[in-house]
Amino acid sequence: MTDPDLRPLYERDPAAWHARLAEGNARQARKRVAADALIRDRDGRVLLVDPTYKPDWDTPGGMVEANEPPIDALRRELAEELGLRLPERMALVCVDWVAPHGPWDDLLTFIFDAGTLTPDQTTALRITDTELAAFEFCTPAHARQRLRPYVWARLSAAITAAESGTVAYLHNGHPTP
Repeated sequence: MTDPDLRPLYERDPAAWHARLAEGNARQARKRVAADALIRDRDGRVLLVDPTYKPDWDTPGGMVEANEPPIDALRRELAEELGLRLPERMALVCVDWVAPHGPWDDLLTFIFDAGTLTPDQTTALRITDTELAAFEFCTPAHARQRLRPYVWARLSAAITAAESGTVAYLHNGHPTP
């Protein structure tokens, strides 16, 4: 017979084990997470949005809420801001780790390939939230002019990954060594 005191804590005292896990969880790092979409029209132009709360254009999407899967956050954000319903399946094409900067902690940005919109879907796009001032389909050259350099690098890597069927992993918009 086994001495009960030699059994692991999770067997001897499940409540104490749970409390120990919760304590460890509380000390672990928290990450900000964003989920954006690579959306194109039939001419190959990419969809960009002009947020009202910052000076630069951006890729469509937004911040993930606590305990929300990134893909669900993306669907929620695009439905809220553009009235856009995304396809059931979207491929992950890029993950970018952004270092702390200014008042912000580090960030993980996921980009999903939402495919090419039909002309009817493109025509149906509407700003449905005060967080956006405008949206536009842009050629890659025009997108490069509108986006911050690291956002353009991220989007460019996402486009390349989508075309090659791979996933880009970046740090601050740059491939890792």
